[in-house]
Amino acid sequence: MKTVAILQSNYIPWKGNFDMIAAVDEFINYDDMQFTTNDWRNRNLIKTPQGVQWLSVPVGQGISRRIRDVELAPAWQAKHWKTLQGNYRRAPFFDEVAQWLEPLYLVETHTGLSPMNRKFMEAICRYIGIETRITNCWDYMSAGDKARTARLVDLCQQAGATHYLSGPAAKDYIEAPLFDDAGIALQWFDYAGFPEYPQLWGEFTHGVTVLDLLFNCGKDAHRYMRHVKA
Repeated sequence: MKTVAILQSNYIPWKGNFDMIAAVDEFINYDDMQFTTNDWRNRNLIKTPQGVQWLSVPVGQGISRRIRDVELAPAWQAKHWKTLQGNYRRAPFFDEVAQWLEPLYLVETHTGLSPMNRKFMEAICRYIGIETRITNCWDYMSAGDKARTARLVDLCQQAGATHYLSGPAAKDYIEAPLFDDAGIALQWFDYAGFPEYPQLWGEFTHGVTVLDLLFNCGKDAHRYMRHVKA
């Protein structure tokens, strides 16, 4: 039995993404897809004293690009770190997380969106103990011009999957019979029921970057996720 999940990469995504990664044997970054503006690919939410705020990576104005082809504009990294520092320095585990997170902003230089997202993802996984194999869709043979669901099935087959775990939003477009025909069990991930954790700045908010959870709870983050082991 092997369970695979396939999602487009996101910038410092929320805890639900990492809980899904922890729930599978292999997580495939689906970054041959069209880049979409005003989306999670290059931005996420943080908490501030004024409420939630977008933290957006500048990616230029081009609209006809795959995610893996998006190049990053310069001079944003220090600004993002300063914003995180300004809003989370009072959090109990800020200094601990900063030991490995700050160099990703102030030492390394990121020029491509997809590899940058993966680097942050892998660093976060290491910190909270997720050992799932992470790959890119282009690590596998191209399926050509197959429709979206057929491409997902093809990736699952190449990865040797017996089960495919999908986010619930995909129910709007996934053709379930194609998975049945391939002998792959289609399962739906449930994002509901995450417990609240100690959080700065007023009313609790679930849908913010996982960094919010890490700054506030450190390696106890697993207590507020379902599939991350202690």
